[in-house]
Amino acid sequence: MTYEATKYYKGFDTLCIHGGTPPDAATGARSTAIHQSSAFVFQDAEQAADFFALRKPGYIYSRLTNPTVSALEGRLAMIEGGTGATCTPSGLAAHLLVFFSLMRTGDNFIASQKLYGGTIGQFGHSFKRAFGWHCKFVDPTTLDDFDRAVDEKTKAIFVESLSNPEGVVVDIEALAKIADKHHIPLIVDNTIATPYLCRPLEYGASIVTHSTTKFLSGHGNAMGGAVIDGGTFDWMKYADKFPDMAKPDPCYHGVNFAESFGDQALSVHNHAVGLRDLGLNQQPMNAYITLMGMETLSLRMERHCASALKVAQFLEKHPAVSWVNYPGLPSSPYYNLSKKYFDGRGSAVFTFGARGGFDAGVKIVDSVKMFSHLANIGDTRSLIIHPASTTHSQLNEDQKVKAGCGPEVVRLSVGLENVDDIIADIDQALKQTLSMAA
Repeated sequence: MTYEATKYYKGFDTLCIHGGTPPDAATGARSTAIHQSSAFVFQDAEQAADFFALRKPGYIYSRLTNPTVSALEGRLAMIEGGTGATCTPSGLAAHLLVFFSLMRTGDNFIASQKLYGGTIGQFGHSFKRAFGWHCKFVDPTTLDDFDRAVDEKTKAIFVESLSNPEGVVVDIEALAKIADKHHIPLIVDNTIATPYLCRPLEYGASIVTHSTTKFLSGHGNAMGGAVIDGGTFDWMKYADKFPDMAKPDPCYHGVNFAESFGDQALSVHNHAVGLRDLGLNQQPMNAYITLMGMETLSLRMERHCASALKVAQFLEKHPAVSWVNYPGLPSSPYYNLSKKYFDGRGSAVFTFGARGGFDAGVKIVDSVKMFSHLANIGDTRSLIIHPASTTHSQLNEDQKVKAGCGPEVVRLSVGLENVDDIIADIDQALKQTLSMAA
């Protein structure tokens, strides 16, 4: 569903407020309703049969579709420039959902080695153990590595537009050309950048994923994930490579999703098959909270980015800090790419190196007063963590370094507090480590 105004007004701020959420037709209520219902009544047997056979869209059961969740899906598709979306209970669930539509046992995909630690574990171990899907990790700063890694069983390339936690900016447009050369989709996780900074579909990506738990929700109170269908990948042209998308599905009397649903094939398949069989549906209350959070996405991201830059500039000059990796700094190796994809900015999440190594990194985390020490990002509150001992602790030392999570690394998620207070808190924590600096 879409709000009538969005046919005429395309501004990002407008879509974040109105996209997917018309006034309630029955009551006139302007706020989106929370449809806390497991199932929905059919008008008659014919309508029920049409819904189940995918001949007509409609609500059957909240594992498949729910009006509140659908409103969020509509808004997400609009702000990313996609044709449809499917919401899940978390970002990792979004990964499982999208690869479920593309992969068969024995297939592989190529992923950046600089990813969130939970994603590395999911890709490197759980996918292989449970489904027989193999991941080839490559350095995202060396594009030729992606090209060389492709073989006849490769089904996709996966990267984060802005990596968590290192802050690597990937060259989306160049990767899209490599993916197109090999007739596979490019999947971009856009969680940290958000569509406020970057819309990967505009640079050739085929699919976008999100952990909506982070900046989209924005307040640290609603879990969620999403897969956005770009609607541009030609599944029918490569039907032998992607049979689940472009060959008859026996569960739906031979329906061919690519043929029947065109540029919405992936999003329909994700609902009709993925959510049906995997049960990865988002809850209506979390969808509602995320919708409310998205109304202020532009305002929040503007403040997040401005404050994060000031914090990064302060840290660059601090004697207890050995390096700062913030794409919005001219000193960053990713500054030119940030100018291309993020208008020269960085997001609110970045890392710096404690000059005293592992012990100093832990000391900083233990010494902050206003920052919250927890495993999340994208909150209104400023957050801090030491990845090597927490989010990426399951990796070996070499993997940690490759993921940008060496022993000295501290990750910040700069919140919406007064920036002077943010700087004062991190400064007093850093000063306690000066004696550790080598």
